[in-house]
Formats: sequence, structure tokens, C-alpha cells
Amino acid sequence: MLVTLCVTEITSWGVLYYAFPVLAAEINAGTGWPVVSVTAAFSGSLLVAALVGIWVGRVLDRRGPRAVMTAGSVLAVPAVLLIAAAQNLVWFCAAWLLGGVAMGAVLYPPAFAALTRWYGPRRVHALTVLTLAAGLASTVFAPLTAALAAHLGWRGAYVVLAIVLALVTVPGHAWGLRGQWPEPVEDGPVNPANAPARVLRSRAFIALVAALALSGFVASAVVINLVPLLVERGIEPGTAAVALGLGGVGQVLGRLGHRPLARWLGVRGRTVLVLVAVAGTTAVLGVLTSAAALIFAATVAGMARGILTLLNATAVTDRWGALHYGRLTGVLSAPRTVTTALAPWAGASLAAVTGDYSSMFLVLAAMTLAATALAVASTPPQLSTRWRCRSTVS
Repeated sequence: MLVTLCVTEITSWGVLYYAFPVLAAEINAGTGWPVVSVTAAFSGSLLVAALVGIWVGRVLDRRGPRAVMTAGSVLAVPAVLLIAAAQNLVWFCAAWLLGGVAMGAVLYPPAFAALTRWYGPRRVHALTVLTLAAGLASTVFAPLTAALAAHLGWRGAYVVLAIVLALVTVPGHAWGLRGQWPEPVEDGPVNPANAPARVLRSRAFIALVAALALSGFVASAVVINLVPLLVERGIEPGTAAVALGLGGVGQVLGRLGHRPLARWLGVRGRTVLVLVAVAGTTAVLGVLTSAAALIFAATVAGMARGILTLLNATAVTDRWGALHYGRLTGVLSAPRTVTTALAPWAGASLAAVTGDYSSMFLVLAAMTLAATALAVASTPPQLSTRWRCRSTVS
């Protein structure tokens, strides 16, 4: 099941997410549709995914991932084919909204929920393996998409990618996720305050939602706007693309550091430390001018974002246990998905307001510090010292 999800997450992220930044400019050039409108269609799909994710989380808690993730994969194939065949902007936007429904059922949140239930106390190991593998999605699919587009155009590239999606994810989810769905077991602090309705209304949960949504916005804005920042500093676009790819490698390396970090620090300590690291590396990118230093900083920034992904995956279990993971994570992920969807447009708009991308990155760093302050309040008061120790080694 873990191997299946590693393969299907690489493919799903590669086709449904990372192919778009590679093809966006060619879509604009080939159709004449405004870049803002093309990007808005993609952002709209992420907004739909956020809403669908809340429902998917509830279904996963009750029935497991096989049916919902298989259905999402089946739906994703015609969605991508409709994107490839779009003859006007309305068609294009509608196809992406359909793709958003599929995203809500096949990307990280349902995979995280599945592994959290299946692996129980060993979930951190399973989640680390999954995010290490899925971190290679951009490394695999960005150059593949570019090569396909060079020979087949953006429409042909999406058709081939849809075929890959169908061949890998549909049978993968239908056959590879057949494992018995275990009954939920509470391995967290046994406390009436952990009832879902009470958790959703708690100050700690609201602070956590705000902190992760804000940090998710920053992480997405940094990735999308890194190449424009480097080009603004006089770096060739090809070299800037290499720097972006090294950031992906940094994410994989960063995730390897999550387990020792969890052994050394409690929930609040490691959350604050990682967000401070995201803020610091974002600020450094805004002030450096040397090409070599910027490329190195981009790699280190990727490491911080990589650990942040695992913090998102374990945020609920570290604070409230695994019993209602799907439902709580569905609600927790929705605002973060919304801010991530808005980041491409908002980041470019912020650069226009501040005058350049360097200043925009400094603003993003300040926003991450605000997220850090919120994270301090995201630990529930009933989290005992004993549970904190257990959660850090689970």
C-alpha cells in the first residue's frame, strides 16, 4: 500500500500540478488567452480541491481510501483530456474545475489519512517515505512535460500525460489499496476535548489552521516566483530553472531530517523552528545577489519547505491523536489549499505593489514570522508532557 501510494502520488502530482507551470506560457502563446485567466483556471481547481477534501476526509474515516481515490483517478483522466481539447477559455476553466474535484480525492490529504490509519504508531516513517518519493514529482514530470510539449505541443503533452495517469493511478488505487481498513484506535491523549466538534472550535485548532494556511501561502509563492526573482537578478532562465529543481531536491533532503528533529523537540518547538527556517531562507533569497549564493539558498529553502510538508501531515496526530484524522485534516487542509491556490496570482500582484521580487520575498518572510507567532498558540492545553514525548518518537 505504501509503495502504491508512492507511485500514484508522484504521478498524480506530476500530471495534475507540476505540468501546469511548465505548459502555462505555451498555453498562453498558442491560444491567446490571458496568462492571468489561464492561471486563474488552475487556481480555481485548487479551490475546488480544498472544498472536496473536507468531504473526502469524512469518507476516508468511515470507509478507507480505495473507493474514493480510485474514483478520483478515474475522474482525473477525462478532466485532463478535456483540458487538452479546450477550444475556449470557459471550456478550459470548466475542465480545470473538474480536475480540482479529482485533486481533492488523490493528492496528499487522502494519502496521508490512509497511511496514518494503516500504520498507526509507525505512521511518521510511512509519511516520510511517501513525501520523499512524491517530492520527486517535479523532478520527473517537469522535464518530461517540457520534452513532450517540444514535440507535441501543450495539447499533445496533456493527452500523453492523461494516458500515463490512467495507466498508473487507476489500477494502482483499485488494486494496490485493497488492504483491510482497520478500526480507528485512539493512540493520542484520551480526553473529551478531543471530540471533533470541540477540536474544530478550539483556539489551538484555529491557530493551527491560520499558521499552516499562511505558511502554505508563503511556500507556494516562493516556489512559483523563484524563477522570476532569479531572472530579475540577472540569472539566465535555464540556470534559474536548475535552481528551482535543486529546491525540489532540497525538499527531499529536508524530509530526511524530520525524524531526528522530532526526537529532539516537542510539537511546539519543531513547528516554530521550521517556520523560522522558512522565514529566514525566504528573507535570504530576497537580499542575496550572487548567483551561486542564490542557488544554494534556493536549495536550503527547499529543505525547510520539505520538513514543513511533514509537519502538515502530522499536525493533527501530534496534537489530538489519530481517531478522527481524516475529518480534522480535511478541515485543516482546506484553508491551506485555498491560500496555496491564491499564491501564484497574489505573489505576482505583491511584486507589482512592492516594485520588485526582492521586496516581495521580504514581505513573504515577514508573513512567515506572523505564522510562527500563531503556531506558538497551536498546541492544545491538554497536551501532557507524557503525550508530547510519545508523539515525538512515534
